[in-house]
Amino acid sequence: MSKTRVAVDVGGTFTDVCVMDEDTGQIKIEKTPSTPDDPMRAIITGIEEADVRLSDVTMFSHGTTVATNALITRKLPRTAMVCTEGFRDVVEIRRSNKEDLWDTYKDVAKPYIPRRDRLTVKERIDAAGKVLVELDEDDARRVAGILKRRGVKAIAVCFINAYVNGKNERRMKEILHEVMPDVHISISSQIMPEIFEHERFSTTMVNAVVSPVVVDYVSRLGDKLSAGGYSRDLLLLHSGGGVMTPASVKDFAARLAGSGIAAGAIASRFIGNLCGYKNSIGFDMGGTSTDVSLAHDGESTVTKDWYIEYGYPIRFPSIEVLTIGAGGGSLAWRDEGGSLRNGPQSAGAYPGPACYSNGNEVATNSDANVVLGRLGTSLAGGDITLDAGLAEKAVRETVAEPFGMELHEAAEAIIHVANANMANAVRLLSIARGHDPRDFALVAFGGAGALHGVAVAKELAIPVVIVPPNPGVTSAMGCLLVDIQHDFSDSFMADAATTRPEDLEAAFEKIEAEALERLQHEDVAPENTVLQRTVEMMYQGQWRSLAVPAPARITSTADLVAGFHNQHEREYNFRREDAPVSVFRVGVKATGVVPKAELPSYDVTHHTPDPSGHRDVWFGGKPLRSNLYERTDLKAGAEFEGPAIVEQVDSTVVVPPKSVATVDKYLNIIIKVKD
Repeated sequence: MSKTRVAVDVGGTFTDVCVMDEDTGQIKIEKTPSTPDDPMRAIITGIEEADVRLSDVTMFSHGTTVATNALITRKLPRTAMVCTEGFRDVVEIRRSNKEDLWDTYKDVAKPYIPRRDRLTVKERIDAAGKVLVELDEDDARRVAGILKRRGVKAIAVCFINAYVNGKNERRMKEILHEVMPDVHISISSQIMPEIFEHERFSTTMVNAVVSPVVVDYVSRLGDKLSAGGYSRDLLLLHSGGGVMTPASVKDFAARLAGSGIAAGAIASRFIGNLCGYKNSIGFDMGGTSTDVSLAHDGESTVTKDWYIEYGYPIRFPSIEVLTIGAGGGSLAWRDEGGSLRNGPQSAGAYPGPACYSNGNEVATNSDANVVLGRLGTSLAGGDITLDAGLAEKAVRETVAEPFGMELHEAAEAIIHVANANMANAVRLLSIARGHDPRDFALVAFGGAGALHGVAVAKELAIPVVIVPPNPGVTSAMGCLLVDIQHDFSDSFMADAATTRPEDLEAAFEKIEAEALERLQHEDVAPENTVLQRTVEMMYQGQWRSLAVPAPARITSTADLVAGFHNQHEREYNFRREDAPVSVFRVGVKATGVVPKAELPSYDVTHHTPDPSGHRDVWFGGKPLRSNLYERTDLKAGAEFEGPAIVEQVDSTVVVPPKSVATVDKYLNIIIKVKD
């Protein structure tokens, strides 16, 4: 019997199913239209179309947008919050800042839990963790009775200073469960035991509001897979780049809020490492948006400053991904100052670009690529036919005539603006973080990533572009490359100069015990358990901290401080050796290593492939006769020079003039970028 691994990535337009044979490493892909009303239907359809027997599946990994979509659309069950008396409005006061400082008319979105459902109880703990006022249990039961009558489905419990002592929160949870045993309850001392009330309250609130939605979805999908013969745990990709089982989802549902975009970043990092590039930039361009991620020294950059809606941070660690509104369907338009713009408005999946013949008459990036000959008129193996006439009409009427340009000049202008937007996004994650793009390779994937990848790389002087074998489903493949992973942290506020190594060790032992218990709960064997430590530090007087890797046994804080100075200089371009440093927090990343099947490799035979045809493609204002290649015909060792176009079912690769493309032993196309 064959053993297979299945990964599913649910997108807004398509649900991608990636099936890997454990013995050979061969990958089979299947794309099926997404079903937003119930994503599970598209998953089951995709599995059936891929001809997968669930009884043969040894691992089922899933990147889901269920939590993200619930927050965006606010289709959320009624949820309540229980706070310390006097602190009912912490989540509404926020930080009193705005996403756009200069737009006085744009308000921050309302909290996910309205004020009428934020109730208070009498209790108080001071900043040192001392209980000043025990929880008033009569008051707590009164609040529980009110919430039961209101029929709430979930509750967030957020008490002041609970991060240092969660005793009162835990007792409140017990009382709520006595009255409402089936309600989902999130307490801040478990969800996010860290200082800063708003961030802790907000993360707990988000966790509570998505819990009923996510747990219901995961439960139904797990039951459906089990009924089909799947006997292992359903693994769900979370924002931090690992997977969690349904047992953990019940407590930390908000970790799935960044599930969808993390898969592409994981796959990009893996492919970069596979090709020998420890420094890589993920460039995932789809139909509506582009996701940019960065890996340095083989590790993805991680942030704790992220959100789905501005003003309501989710402080779980997340792979840092920057998303901008630039995709194949992004619309070209003229602003009030008479300048050409591109996106973030999009034609979407329907009606789509003008060349899709569904009624859209505004030029998009796809239409411009068709006019320039970079995108053929037959896609997805002939299943989709593009209308070049409609593409030309849209480009002419949207850009050429209003700006007084020739048709192909207008099409190139559309692409230049789109590329500039995407290059700026890459700059924000690289140059703005102290990284030189010239030290990185660009991994281009998604349906449109390989169309624009080399042009974006040129803009930033990136020397190499890597295009994986199946660019359109690379994100789904990322779900196959992950381990079970959880992040734990605890506040530890002290002067680094006076902190004793044994005090740090005691703090780590506490959270490492919790981490090991969680992995044991998920049946991770001791030999597959890996714990990685970090100490977050800052210059005294600051409030933004940086995480510094810590050894398995801390013998000196001086080494940690030196590591902090180095990291601060790389991040902010300066260091202050004479300034006192504070320890802010200790953290542990607990990983349960999942055995991974290896991708197949092939013998490399250097040769020049024969093109399947030719067509004129516009580069630099003139048409150039360009070779056409079928991706399936390119074997390991193939080498060819641009201008060339490589076509395949899920993407198109553009190799501009002078650039040289080589196919490696894993069938990645490695493009050496030339001016």
